[in-house]
Amino acid sequence: MIDFIFDRIWRKILKSRFLQLFLATFLTFLFIGNPIFALSPSKAEIRGVWLTTNDTHTLLDQPKLEEAIAQLSRLNFNTVYPVVWNSGYALYPSTIAEKEGIQPFVHKGFQGQDPLTDLISKAHDQGLLVLPWFEFGFMAPPSSELATKHPQWLTQKRDGTQTTISAAGEVVWLNPFHPEVQKFITSLVMEVMDLYDVDGIQFDDHLSLPSELGYDPYTINLYKQEMAKAPPANPRDEAWLKWRADQLTAYVSQLNQAIKAKKRNAIFSVSPNPYDTAYRGHLQDWLTWVRQDIINELVVQVYRPSLESFVKQLKQPELQEARRKIPTGVGILTGLRNRQIDMKFIREKVLAAQEYGLGVSFFFYDSLWNYAPESVKQRQEQFLALFRAPATRKLETLPIPSLPPPPILENTPQIEELKPDQPQEYDSFDPYNQNPSPIEDNLPSQPQQDNYIITPVETNNPQQQEIIIPVETTIPINQQQEIIIPVETSTPYQPVENPPPIDNNQYSEPSEIVPFDEEFSPYQPPENMPMVEEFQPYNPQQ
Repeated sequence: MIDFIFDRIWRKILKSRFLQLFLATFLTFLFIGNPIFALSPSKAEIRGVWLTTNDTHTLLDQPKLEEAIAQLSRLNFNTVYPVVWNSGYALYPSTIAEKEGIQPFVHKGFQGQDPLTDLISKAHDQGLLVLPWFEFGFMAPPSSELATKHPQWLTQKRDGTQTTISAAGEVVWLNPFHPEVQKFITSLVMEVMDLYDVDGIQFDDHLSLPSELGYDPYTINLYKQEMAKAPPANPRDEAWLKWRADQLTAYVSQLNQAIKAKKRNAIFSVSPNPYDTAYRGHLQDWLTWVRQDIINELVVQVYRPSLESFVKQLKQPELQEARRKIPTGVGILTGLRNRQIDMKFIREKVLAAQEYGLGVSFFFYDSLWNYAPESVKQRQEQFLALFRAPATRKLETLPIPSLPPPPILENTPQIEELKPDQPQEYDSFDPYNQNPSPIEDNLPSQPQQDNYIITPVETNNPQQQEIIIPVETTIPINQQQEIIIPVETSTPYQPVENPPPIDNNQYSEPSEIVPFDEEFSPYQPPENMPMVEEFQPYNPQQ
């Protein structure tokens, strides 16, 4: 009887036009007032923060780093991007940078520790992913050892000048199409993956080339070889833009293959500008990278001065397409040393990003609550209010690839044609060894000398000792193995007869959307950082 009455009442409610309008209005206000209900991202949404050279004293000091990681975990962050490549320097003990003659110091912590090892250990203990960030990519200061010792690696504008202006000031650019440059950058990435238990690798808008560059002799020869004509004088020519963007895409694809060869489930993350700016201004066709499964994570830098312009970028079809395919977020500026940002504005941006199904990453750690108009306690309480529940991120567990069955040779006999093996008969059988053979006949057998050595397959985690070596491969002693995936080459580089001096170069004006730090200066190691000749490079555990 009760069920019958309840059913009658429910039917009348459903037929009531007034109640239908009321429910529709209520749900509309619910979604507007709480955007997380409207287009909520997955539970594994990106909640990241960049640890920059501005955070050096936090990164190098063990107690401060431990406090920082614990605080991020308490506030339900799940990803950190520590800088490892800045101003032409490796911010970890790099044998490759040292051999290139570009690393005058060895990066180590205040307590003598390897800072990146320390950070990874502490972050993993707190459940955070660590993606080392190659911040400068192909960019370097003109005065850096990288630029001065490898001038043949630099590209230039049509008038021969080499520098541009970025958020980091006046810079030169390595030619991303040059095979030696590609090999160098890839080798740094492989070194980090060999030395550390990382969850992935991140590059940003400097895994690129400003579109006014690319008129160096190597690139011109390469273009002539493929297109049978000289590059257009207009750097924004559509075909010229696409050709250079495609060359960059080819390298990014090779880099992805090298990363996956080291660790199949590693995250290859890229943090570019919004698509139109990235493609036309820096040749980064990141939408193609997403469509071709070249990258696994996208964090678009949307540093806009107003909420209206910020939301406009969130609605762009390229960003929404990426969101449906891979973990996607937006970069939000939380402050600079010379510009503080109110928490209210940050909160509005985070809620807008969540409404459009996007994660967030903040630039940079110290400005989360140290360079801020509010107190540290107030800022941390606001971040906790934005991220009330944990959003744990884990690397994808990939199945072990199945090997194809071995081919069957034409002359292989069928089972029915095989005859059972007959045991060998011995004329004299001596089970009790009453007539032992001479000593020289009982020596253990020696393996054949084929100039081969047995080398165990390398693991990706230097911090854990290998207990079992599951696979072994044979490598000829006199054959040298290439660690880096080879890059295809074309026309050899031809140096310029009279290259213009870097100091006299003219540069372009920075884009209005770039947050320019007026106090920026190229990275300088702390005073107590040992020089290369005073310190032994870090070696992973054997």
